[in-house]
Order: sequence, then C-alpha cells, then structure tokens
Amino acid sequence: MPAKKTALYFLLFFSGLTPLRGSAQQYDTVSKFSRPVQLDSFVVKSGFDVNAFIRRVRSDTTFYKAFKNLRFIQYEAYNDIKVFDKDRDVKASLHSKTRQNFKKGCRSTTVLQQNTTGDFFTRSGDYNYYTAELFAYLFFTKDSVCNESDIVAGSMDSHPGGQMAKSEYQLKQLLFNPGSRVSGVPLMGDRASIFDEGEAEKYDFRISRELFAGQECYVFRISPKKGYERKVIYDEFVTWFRKSDYSIIARDYSLSYSNLIYDFDVKMKVRTNEVGRKLYPTHISYDGNWHVFTKKRERVKFSVDIVY
Repeated sequence: MPAKKTALYFLLFFSGLTPLRGSAQQYDTVSKFSRPVQLDSFVVKSGFDVNAFIRRVRSDTTFYKAFKNLRFIQYEAYNDIKVFDKDRDVKASLHSKTRQNFKKGCRSTTVLQQNTTGDFFTRSGDYNYYTAELFAYLFFTKDSVCNESDIVAGSMDSHPGGQMAKSEYQLKQLLFNPGSRVSGVPLMGDRASIFDEGEAEKYDFRISRELFAGQECYVFRISPKKGYERKVIYDEFVTWFRKSDYSIIARDYSLSYSNLIYDFDVKMKVRTNEVGRKLYPTHISYDGNWHVFTKKRERVKFSVDIVY
C-alpha cells in the first residue's frame, strides 16, 4: 500500500499499531517494567504486583474476544454518524438502526431504519467519506458471512489482502495490542511504543482502584509528562480492568499528532458488558479530526449503541 494511503487509513480510527507485514508483536513476559508507576493507597495496601499488571495490560485477550463474540450473536445497533465543516456545523449525517442476524453459522445485516442528510452518499450510492466507509466495513455486511472463527490466539498474526482489510488489521492492533510499534506510516517511528525506552519516559503511569458501572476495577492510566504534550501520540489512555477476573469493561483513547504529511486529533471510547457469560461491546464512540496531504480534511463523530 502506498505510504500516503497507508497514513490515510491509519488516521481513520486514530490509526493502527504493530507492523502491516509479518507476525504480531511478541511481548516480553519476563523483564520488569523500568519506569515508575504511581499507585493509589488502596493499591499499595493490597501488595499489588505492578510488573505482572503491566504484562497483563500488554497481553490481554479479553477485549479482543469481546469483539470477536459480536460475530456470533444477533443484536440491534443504533448508529449515528455526523460529518462537520470547519465551523463545526453538520454538513452530512447518517442515523440508522440495524440488526445483525445470525443463523446456522452465518451473519448478515438488515437495515431497519435509515436517514441521511447532506452528501453522506455519492450519486452512485457509495460513501462520500473515508471514515464512514471504514465504519460500514467494520459493522455492516453487504452479503452473508459464514464459517468465521472465534479463536483469538494467532488471529492477529497476519492480515488478508485489500485496503479495507489492511485498515481493519491496523485498527485491531491499536485496540487490542496497545503499545506496539507502528510500521508503514510515514514519520511515525516508535512514537506508539509507549512501554519501551525512548517513549515510556515521556509518560506518567498510574494504577488506581475505582468503581465503574457498579463494578470494582483496577484502572490503568497514562498521560504525557509536562513538557512532552506535543512530543507524544497518546494524550490519554485509560483502561478499566474488572477486579474479579481482569476483563476489560471500558477503555478510553485520546491521540493527536502532526507533521508535514498528516495530522490527527482523535478520541474514542469503548464500553463492554456481559450477556450470558460472555463479554460483548455495548457502546463505541469516536470523535476525529484528521487530514492527509492532498486529501480533504474529515471531521467526523459517530456512536454505536448495541442491544442484545
């Protein structure tokens, strides 16, 4: 994929982590995390193992499994996408209610309601905005999709061909392998490697214990140290781990970066909940402002609420 197009798709969902080629990053599960981590008094009193927790953050599979579970259940989704102009006025939008059907190992999407405004679609019915196109690729199916696997192990080691498939692969690496090195994106280098020397010293790391949606959680936060606010990618990264089993029930991202080829400022929130005995995403929101050289700027917000 050409460098500019790789950057473009990277920015759609505030980008992907880990290389576009080869196997997924293998984390060191033995070495100690060398940077200081701030702990609240409750965590200190519990005799908390910081290094074991950092390894858990880096190697977690519960979050990815929750999204994999989406492919094997019927649900209804309430989708809202808004495209803004430079004055933050809405110039195009889509509001829809969709149902994913799942029967005999196959899933398909039925549009129950849909309203659009502005130039959301082209005259030929295609998406007029890259963010909307990727959103549809991730959450809607044009045809029935069958015989998918819910196995997590090894499922991110490679990606299929096609631009959207590569974009989905990048997105999965960001969501589920935070802290990996970005490859294939111009002028990005190691800036996403937040746990490694050269980047880790630019951040403050905190672990606390909090209640979230009535559930006791360990909360992992990173934010830039004073003076590094414009020298890092992550403005904030927060994950809520349920204390009882360390499942991720919420994650917030805030990223920004700028160079001569592209700039982006993106925020995203994901919430999960149990249905039966399995974890599923229930809410996803995205607020992004990005621009790639030679392409028009996109300012898009969307939210998805999923009901099982």
